[in-house]
Amino acid sequence: MPATRLDTLGIADRLRPILLQVGRELRREARKVGVSPEQVSLLVAIKYSPGIGVRELAAKERVSPPAMSNHVNRLERDGLVARTPSEADRRRVGLTLTEEGQRLLRGVRSRRTAWLATRLRELTPEELAAIDAAIEPLSRLRP
Repeated sequence: MPATRLDTLGIADRLRPILLQVGRELRREARKVGVSPEQVSLLVAIKYSPGIGVRELAAKERVSPPAMSNHVNRLERDGLVARTPSEADRRRVGLTLTEEGQRLLRGVRSRRTAWLATRLRELTPEELAAIDAAIEPLSRLRP
């Protein structure tokens, strides 16, 4: 096996658990605001695709349409999303965030950023610079 392949696998093997642990901690911050990580994911999807339909959201999140409908019903009941008739096709209903949904997302983002900033403050300037330099390459790992 080429050395590059081994290095890539070794880095992946060391990076994966760290990313999982950090992600888990960030998801816990959402729970402290009173919302599940899954609900946050749906709210973010709706935020970036205002007017998205339930079926389209289900496909995007890889959930069955009936299950997504239940999730959306809860978000609507909690005042976080609203169903809005489409201007182009009155038979179609799209989802948008309410003011409360936007406020909740800002709160989650703020808590997550604060949690991360607290951990970053524990690092040396050199370690912090290394993480800063890694942000761009790490961003290219996203699908």
